[in-house]
Amino acid sequence: QVQLVESGGGLVQAGGSLRLSCAASGGTFSSYNMGWFRQAPGKEREFVAAISWRAGNTYYADSVKGRFTISRDNAKNTVYLQMNSLKPEDTAVYYCASDSSMFGGSWRFLTAANFGSWGQGTQVTVSS
Repeated sequence: QVQLVESGGGLVQAGGSLRLSCAASGGTFSSYNMGWFRQAPGKEREFVAAISWRAGNTYYADSVKGRFTISRDNAKNTVYLQMNSLKPEDTAVYYCASDSSMFGGSWRFLTAANFGSWGQGTQVTVSS
């Protein structure tokens, strides 16, 4: 099973940018779809973005479409989330996750239950 460690969170002003990284170990990273989810205080965890194991397909929540970009570097076992034009409502703990199935179809993206390994999360705070 893949172990995941996120980094890159922090405090930023509205309109600013951050780049989150998620380093994977202990598995065949290139075989798994990868996703980013977030959880704000008092709210349920929600899907943010996902990328297929071949990096050919990406999918975004409507709330971040056009502002966030997910990418992966299979040679470095790392997935990234570039976040631009940040808003206060983007404030949350961001989690990286890997699909529980190898070579999974893109249809698996939206359901958190399809992701079997999770990182510890990294805090993103956007001030107004």
